[in-house]
Amino acid sequence: MSSTLYTPVDDSTIALDTTRYPVLAGMESPADLRRLPQERLPEVCAEIRDFLINSLSKNPGHFASSMGAVELTVALHYVFDTPYDRIVWDVGHQAYGHKLLTGRASRFHTNRKLGGLCGFPNPDESEYDTFTAGHASNAISAALGMSIAATLNNDEPPRRAVAVIGDASISGGLAFEGLNNAANANNNLLIILNDNDMSIDRNVGSLNSYLAHLTTSKSYNTFRYRLYKLLKKLHLFKDNNRGRLLRLNNSLKSFFTKEQNIFEGLNIRYFGPFDGHDLPRIIRVLNDIKDMRGPRILHLRTVKGKGYKPAEDDPANWHAPGKFDPESGRKLSESKPDCPLKYQDVFGETLVELARTDNRIVGITAAMLSGTSVCKLQEAMPHRTFDVGISEGHAVTFAGGLAKDGMKPVVAIYSAFLQRAYDHIIHDVALQELPVLFAIDRAGLVGEDGATHHGLLDLSYLSSIPGMIVASPRDEIMLRHLMYTALESGRKGPMAIRYPRGSGRIAQWRQPMKHVDIGRGEKLASGDDVTVLSLGPIASEVSVAIGQAAAKGISVAHYDMIFLKPLDDSIMEEVARTGRPVITVEDASIKGGLGSAVIEWLSDHGYSLPVHRIGVPDKFIPHGTPEQLYKLCGIDAGSIFHAIVSIKQERK
Repeated sequence: MSSTLYTPVDDSTIALDTTRYPVLAGMESPADLRRLPQERLPEVCAEIRDFLINSLSKNPGHFASSMGAVELTVALHYVFDTPYDRIVWDVGHQAYGHKLLTGRASRFHTNRKLGGLCGFPNPDESEYDTFTAGHASNAISAALGMSIAATLNNDEPPRRAVAVIGDASISGGLAFEGLNNAANANNNLLIILNDNDMSIDRNVGSLNSYLAHLTTSKSYNTFRYRLYKLLKKLHLFKDNNRGRLLRLNNSLKSFFTKEQNIFEGLNIRYFGPFDGHDLPRIIRVLNDIKDMRGPRILHLRTVKGKGYKPAEDDPANWHAPGKFDPESGRKLSESKPDCPLKYQDVFGETLVELARTDNRIVGITAAMLSGTSVCKLQEAMPHRTFDVGISEGHAVTFAGGLAKDGMKPVVAIYSAFLQRAYDHIIHDVALQELPVLFAIDRAGLVGEDGATHHGLLDLSYLSSIPGMIVASPRDEIMLRHLMYTALESGRKGPMAIRYPRGSGRIAQWRQPMKHVDIGRGEKLASGDDVTVLSLGPIASEVSVAIGQAAAKGISVAHYDMIFLKPLDDSIMEEVARTGRPVITVEDASIKGGLGSAVIEWLSDHGYSLPVHRIGVPDKFIPHGTPEQLYKLCGIDAGSIFHAIVSIKQERK
């Protein structure tokens, strides 16, 4: 059985304009690229950039990262025999040019659309996408596995493995674990550090500062290349003395340059930094080092948004800019002027309000200041705001340390990324009953970013943790109440509040905050035929369905549970005693969420009621608009209405 929800495949193609893209239009695979003389490659780069500007201005996606990696992408496919040689992209924000060169240019108009191309590298989509991408810092570990597999399999010709990782991702703990293993294992891994001094927001941390000032002279690298080739030719360089040669080289280099290199300190050869837009030089260096034995790092400096001045000038806002006018660079807003604020902005502004009343409140995020709106606290109180970089596990344990000594930390992380810190939540927060508030952004189906970014598992993985309170507001006002409650003095233990991506529904959300009783839900509607229990903003879909049911003469009771853990005992007793069938609705995995909790409660208390669970199927969900995915997963108002009608008919 497939673990991915089936969706119709959009195989529609649009032939490239041969006048506008004379070189790119004739490419069906990197083999076509490799047949070109090297002097034609700048034309390929120019056409890729023009194509991305034209396409992404109409069909939005991740823009600036791919623009900055064009020369690197062309050089990789020109030098390496892909797909036989493995290229592993970290995160994948920079991989659009890779998709164009690997036979997907004619389908790129379907990018991030239901049934179309995935916005990230996806092995199900192409043999050139060697490993799943979407979360940071996994490329080194995955490519190292491929490099060692090639040795163990005795692949002939020798299969090369390349990890392409950004300067932000390499600060993640997993990347350092991969580096440590690479330094101590028999492998020939090439790691390319794409250093553009950016993640999504401006990069932070001492490692970033180190990379920004790391220098290696051109003459030194030229001398070392020539010495290496001479030693190999004279048979004086062998694998068994590689470590001693590296240490001698590092000592001499440190003595003369008064610098030390963190990578060579791990016994990993380091080359660079080089201009990542100097295509001939990148190709020359790759050809020089591609068949070296042992792990090595090539450090390239690139400009995020390269080739499009508005993106070069403001790379953070052009990471994923939405629709824009390619001529002027003016962004085209798709929201209505009176559209309610996004949930993340309600959270950010409420956090500032609460922090003004309590100097123990601090905000923490992991390279997502703007994405979570913790930037609002940073603007108001920079000394109480901490962006720890792409280090979710550290963010949680750091919060635990703050809470242990009397602070009230608020950790704002996307649901899909908080998964990476699961052990830290258990061991470093919950076990000690520390009052850390987890603000879980992008909970539920997030839309076009797809399977790697949907926040569908947080209810399941958090509700099993002893002492964890798990809540989800149905609207922005309840979000404020829950934040106020979570940050009250004297409360023990962690609390998680999950809320969705996108706008809320209430324009006048800035209402006075009040305490909410932990584990207490609300009755929103009375009814005699069917009972619906919902959790979170999905309540609005339920309300629409109930209105449709009323038009058919079906009376439906509706309760907003607010808390998954603890579940409201009084509501459950009231519902159970009626004997009416129950429908549970949640924008989360159907496994281990509200429906499961309701069934467990009824069983534990000796009740036997028919329970119909509506949630996201136990599958990995593809990309598409939220509206499409709600319908695809059967959690939209229409699906809820049909479930109500079906249950009513079964009772006749």
